[in-house]
Amino acid sequence: MGSDEEFMQHALGLAERGRRRVIPNPMVGCILVKDGNVIAEGWHDHIGGLHAEQMAIADAETRGISPQGSTAYITLEPCNHFGRTPPCTEALLWAGVTHVVIGSDDPNPTVRGGGCEALRQAGVEVQEGVLEDECREQMREFIHWCESKRPYVLLKAAVDPLGRIDGEQSQPAERFSSEASLEIVHQLRSESMAILVGINTVIRDNPTLTVRGPDIGPRDAPLRVVIDPSGRIPSECKLMQDESAPTLIIHCEDPNQTDDSPHVERIVLPDDDGEISVERILDMLGDRGVQSLMVEGGADTWRRFLAEEAVDRAHLCRSPFELSGDHGVVFEEHELTAAGLRRVSLRDVDGDEVSNWEK
Repeated sequence: MGSDEEFMQHALGLAERGRRRVIPNPMVGCILVKDGNVIAEGWHDHIGGLHAEQMAIADAETRGISPQGSTAYITLEPCNHFGRTPPCTEALLWAGVTHVVIGSDDPNPTVRGGGCEALRQAGVEVQEGVLEDECREQMREFIHWCESKRPYVLLKAAVDPLGRIDGEQSQPAERFSSEASLEIVHQLRSESMAILVGINTVIRDNPTLTVRGPDIGPRDAPLRVVIDPSGRIPSECKLMQDESAPTLIIHCEDPNQTDDSPHVERIVLPDDDGEISVERILDMLGDRGVQSLMVEGGADTWRRFLAEEAVDRAHLCRSPFELSGDHGVVFEEHELTAAGLRRVSLRDVDGDEVSNWEK
């Protein structure tokens, strides 16, 4: 027989199977236990699919095992409202589950304790807070947005051995990190709801900012966001031409542009002497339901987010390949520590030194 913590750890492992694919919903795992044995498993696999509790109940039925009288271990409080699927509380009651163990309560304003309360009123014994920290960490972006109505911000930077982010400006932009490091970047993009760059990065690098590799399921591709105060974005750049993902351009004033493609949206935010505040950008994205934001460049944009202490996590890749030229913009680790971030991991990725930072 396992302990409550062991069973909840099992549910956490199942929840991971929905990573990237369930956004904007949180990852959730559920197991049904009877007589000390796991009789069924479930997880939220993709947006629009069954919730973890519903999948676990269906799994029990498929195995020919009755869930009547079982205990459900669920990483997140069951929903008690109609969304894309019926309430999970009703599914648990219908299945005859008599005891429910919860990892984290649901901070979503549409739930806020409603699930646990509905189960208790129906006579189900409910236990809360088992591996709560681990459960909340797994769905940190969702919880951060529910509690602050702003996206959780990840800063991604790549530098050469001298801390430079670009080489000789008269030459095309150089790729200097390894293929393995690039795969990590696409993994990070796949776990984000939006990817943001400044206009100088668009003009210099002409990026696509799309996810290539990881399976994100049927969910929407990450929104591509450009800070372009004075309307300098080239009409022929990839973000304007590539329709595989939506593009949002932030201006200080209306550019009076009427010939954009359907995937392009422009928005005007108030400025302070030609600069759009990070606070306004985060509020706007949060109001749009963006829970996680990846800030990819360039250095001016990184520094603005760091200066306003808006960065929750950072991913820094230092390549052994030295860029061309004797000059260039330098970005160093002390800029992360000055913004309240601390290094939590350091590893070698095919010759690149990759570090992760958190508050």
